[in-house]
Amino acid sequence: MNFDLRFLRNMDWVLLAAVLALGTLGLLVVASATRGQFGEQSSAYVLKQAAGLLLGLAGLVLVLLFDYTEFERLYRFLYIANIALLSLVFVPFLGKEVNGTRGWLDLGVILVQPSEIAKVLVIVTLATLLARQEGNLGSFWHLLLAGGHIAPVLGLILLQPDLGTALVLLAIVAAMLYMAGMSGWRLGLLALLGAGALAGIVVATTVYGIQVPGVSRYQVDRILCWLEPERDVRNACYNVIQARIAIASGGLPGMGLFRGTQTQLGYVPESHTDFIFTAVAEELGFIGAAVVLLLFLVVLWRVLNAAMHAKDRYGVLLVTGVAAMIGFHVLENAGMAVGLMPVTGIPLPFISYGPTSAVANLIAVGLVLNVHMRRQTLLF
Repeated sequence: MNFDLRFLRNMDWVLLAAVLALGTLGLLVVASATRGQFGEQSSAYVLKQAAGLLLGLAGLVLVLLFDYTEFERLYRFLYIANIALLSLVFVPFLGKEVNGTRGWLDLGVILVQPSEIAKVLVIVTLATLLARQEGNLGSFWHLLLAGGHIAPVLGLILLQPDLGTALVLLAIVAAMLYMAGMSGWRLGLLALLGAGALAGIVVATTVYGIQVPGVSRYQVDRILCWLEPERDVRNACYNVIQARIAIASGGLPGMGLFRGTQTQLGYVPESHTDFIFTAVAEELGFIGAAVVLLLFLVVLWRVLNAAMHAKDRYGVLLVTGVAAMIGFHVLENAGMAVGLMPVTGIPLPFISYGPTSAVANLIAVGLVLNVHMRRQTLLF
């Protein structure tokens, strides 16, 4: 443990305030969205979300007590723990399937989603791996090194299957590789190859009826809905259509909390988790949605500022990974609600219901605050 009260002078209070504002607003929206779907049981969801936020804040404080470079020494332990945690969801009577994805651990009083924790652990361990490489990462050897590091985690997540989390991990890896020195054209080439592979999967599934391992038919239908939602392929476009109606009905001022028609009558499925942005836009209107997005811009601004002022390469890579994680979540979650992105099971950080997500995101913010707080050496 290496903490001095003088470190608080370097605390980024703007980042912390923006995150707390998002978490508080999220509690209100979760309360409204769950009342529309679950009625009297909504209070249980709000209490669990509040508990997740409080536990996440405790984790944030705990992270601040240690110099972030100490996590670098736990590299192997954290990597093995990540693999073990993701493997537990496949253990009978412990893993639980929700909406076709076996990605939760049933602990009785609450469901824990290891893939949310895995994102933060990947950031910590990959930052260590890349920081230990000599010079800039300009060769495909370094790409293979990072690929080998992420492959076991990615494979376990795809087995659930959880395509949304897999995409988040790929975004994190790409951003960290670029910051470590990987050329943009190599990453762009990989992105094109990935897009080509995705197109191939869609054609193989829809035209030839081939079942691709790790990809379910409903995930392919979601991609088709993104390309042409009016077709309503196999009724898979219902969420997107209802989400657009909800957002449009909010108008400029919104219909008011607990008053949104689409939200309160349950027309938008998962309006408390994956489609919570529709509840924000319908009940708080364009103004409320703009405020939420502005708060996220403040968060990303302060996170990137921490990366710019980090004292070492490891700190830069840590913060870059967190920025990529939060940024991709916001882009995908808000984008799929308005039809700009394909539908995936990705929550909106600090807003969507998900105690595990709240804990993981707040710990990630703690890493950023840690790097920023220790950007200067204390003089004795």
